[in-house]
Amino acid sequence: MSRIGKQPIAIPAGVEVTVDGSIVRVKGPKGALEQAVSEYVTVRQEEGSVLVERIDDTRQARSYHGLYRTLISNMVVGVSEGFSKNLEIVGVGYRAALKGNDLEMQLGYSHPVSVKAEPGISFEVPQPTQIRVIGIDKQRVGQVAADIRRWRKPEPYKGKGIRYEGERVRRKLGKAAGN
Repeated sequence: MSRIGKQPIAIPAGVEVTVDGSIVRVKGPKGALEQAVSEYVTVRQEEGSVLVERIDDTRQARSYHGLYRTLISNMVVGVSEGFSKNLEIVGVGYRAALKGNDLEMQLGYSHPVSVKAEPGISFEVPQPTQIRVIGIDKQRVGQVAADIRRWRKPEPYKGKGIRYEGERVRRKLGKAAGN
């Protein structure tokens, strides 16, 4: 039995969960999300919680059991609290700023790099060297943060680039002086 899959999902106040066949809809104060569920698992609602159960004990059903429980749990957390990813910019002259809803960054290229805000995703720039990606869908928040990081990955010699908050970059020594 999946240890994650058998745990019930608590529904906080202000969040409404609707199970319509194989589609689960979650609506809360921050927005609404929906997820199609595989035929290998069933989702049912009890008082104040949601339960995900598998239909049989096949390998496919066991693998989907914990997955869909986690996806539905992330939807509930997303519409009630939201998700955010913090990025740090390291490097001389590297900075970020908001232009309307979009993010504009100076990353050492001859031109500024602009990132458009997708629907459901917003940016905050508390300092010129910090970026915060905010949204209700955990997967999309992580993907947008990864796309921003891809513009200038941290390099191992000077440590310059865009990194996740708390990410450690393994540094290399570089060329040794002449022997």
